[in-house]
Amino acid sequence: MIVHDLRMTQTLVCTRRRALAGAATLIALAPTAAYADTVLDAATLGVVGGTGENQGPQLQAALDQAAAAGQTLRLPPGIIHVQGLGLPSNIVVEGVPGSTEITQIGDGNGISVYDKGSLVLRDIGFSGGTACLSIDASDDIVLERCRFRNGTVGVAIADAGVTITDCRFTELADAGIHAIDSRGVAITSSHLNYCGNAGIRIWRSESGADGSIITGNTIANIDWREGGNGQNGNGINVFRADGVIVANNHLADCAFSAIRLNATNNCQVSGNTCLRSGEVAIFSEFAFSGSIIANNIIDGAATGISITNLDVGGALAVCSGNLVRNITPTSAVNPDTIPLGIYAEADTAISGNTVQNVPGVGIAAGYGPYLRNVAISGNVISSSIIGIGVSVVDGAGTVTVAGNAVFGAKHDVAGLAWKDIVEADLVANAATYPNVRIGGA
Repeated sequence: MIVHDLRMTQTLVCTRRRALAGAATLIALAPTAAYADTVLDAATLGVVGGTGENQGPQLQAALDQAAAAGQTLRLPPGIIHVQGLGLPSNIVVEGVPGSTEITQIGDGNGISVYDKGSLVLRDIGFSGGTACLSIDASDDIVLERCRFRNGTVGVAIADAGVTITDCRFTELADAGIHAIDSRGVAITSSHLNYCGNAGIRIWRSESGADGSIITGNTIANIDWREGGNGQNGNGINVFRADGVIVANNHLADCAFSAIRLNATNNCQVSGNTCLRSGEVAIFSEFAFSGSIIANNIIDGAATGISITNLDVGGALAVCSGNLVRNITPTSAVNPDTIPLGIYAEADTAISGNTVQNVPGVGIAAGYGPYLRNVAISGNVISSSIIGIGVSVVDGAGTVTVAGNAVFGAKHDVAGLAWKDIVEADLVANAATYPNVRIGGA
């Protein structure tokens, strides 16, 4: 009886194991089968890469069919030539990583998203055209691991909400990303290289809330092919757009500025590394209000940080914790640029910065009468001709200088009339200048 019971037990165990193995196999196969049902292969509908022929009609039909069925559309490898293409809503379109590319040919309407939503484009290259991809009047558009090259603009955005993650932009005649009147753009972990006039532009036709976030990107080799004195040649340019955050980006070899804020409100620039800028590395200019410029590294520029244009209402800023060094004597793109480490004009706190190797003024407050309510405190300045320079002309507003450490300067704290030194030792003779308050400088 004991042997009989043991054999029965072994038989039951083996049967149970086979049943469990079969169930596991079904469970393992179920997701694959379900996934296959949700993916439409564009090749089955006649979309072929590398033919050199216009595949626009076939690809448009495949996109529309997948969107209507709620399927993901998988594109074939190779270059898919199209002449005009409208991307639909409620679809994921994915290519073969590093291989699939949609190229605009001829003078058609281009590859566009208009008045759409819930669209994901993944692992696809885009090239050619005035814009490799244009997105208008749309929301919830996501670009992941896409590539943009050989067009005028990589992605042109107008009145749209777009998330761009881990994308590549190169060899674009104008800009990598140009966004106008957007509904909030998030650009993260992307690489932009060799653009003709700009890396990323966040612009508005009129001043207003924008809320775009630009973080963790690498931007390099930005030219200024269309010339000008700052309109072009910037790694990141924010114009009239309020509430924008520019953080933790790496920017190198921009013809003008690594980061340029123009007529913005409540924008933050923090934690960025800016190398070899041709003019001012970080610029807050014209009718701005409420700029925070903090904890950035600037190595190589004609001016490190400039917070300017009190004459047209530019005021209110915090400049703290930045490291600025190796300022050049001149700018190759703007001969009017003065070698300065940090410069500010109105309602600005300059504190806790480290400035080194400036063939001019390490930290400067005001230019002529353009000075109001600037505090310079707790900074470390070394190897500059003038450690701290303060405007003392008639009409200049109040400045407070306190608790700074200046090393290796010809003049530690000097009074300036425009560019000229009129007081070599402002600490000793501060009483002569009613707009200057000195404390432990």
